[in-house]
Amino acid sequence: MMRVLLVEDDRELRTTLRDALALEGYDVSTAASLSEGLALWTHARSGPDLVVLDLGLPDGDGETLLAALRRRESTPVLVISARQADGQKIRLLDAGADDYLVKPFSVGELLARMRVALRHRGTALKPALTRYEADDLTVDLAAHRVDLRGEAVHLTPTEFKLLARLVRSAGQVVTHRQLLADVWGEEFTEHTHYLRLYMGQLRAKLEADPADPRRLLTEPGVGYRLAESA
Repeated sequence: MMRVLLVEDDRELRTTLRDALALEGYDVSTAASLSEGLALWTHARSGPDLVVLDLGLPDGDGETLLAALRRRESTPVLVISARQADGQKIRLLDAGADDYLVKPFSVGELLARMRVALRHRGTALKPALTRYEADDLTVDLAAHRVDLRGEAVHLTPTEFKLLARLVRSAGQVVTHRQLLADVWGEEFTEHTHYLRLYMGQLRAKLEADPADPRRLLTEPGVGYRLAESA
């Protein structure tokens, strides 16, 4: 799974982009400030495959993070900013940015620019897993729809986000920490009771016998796994 570091201080835009990128199969880490972005990049066990970087951050300019990255890495960097001056764009592209996207922009355009930047670095992208079918269960992430035995199943937004995260890694274990970070946010990675509660709710809706699950499986002490699709 491709790892993306998204550095954007606007909470609404950050959430929108994070959810859109996750739906496309990216593993997204988010930062709301320059210092947080630097910390995530510096201390990550393995660095991101691509950085989406806002310039106007509350504690400095995103250009500082671009410079730090370029001193050590060739990771693709897409700058997103409301600043439209040609001089600024040229300076940042010359400083090592792979692309410069002016706000407002569509999610589709951002995704296309990301694919181009990754291709230019020789990175092959696998298509995102957005549909899951197993026995009588169908999950269509693009349509935001879950069907069981031909009938639509109503899930809360959080239940759907949790199921979607498992669908994107169907057949693989997803750790407690990763699920909490991706569904609730980095600040909730210790709140494992959230997972127990929502997994129980999902099992009640999707399992024939919630006490003996066949789809939403527990990996004791590690995390959860959605049984591989047909």
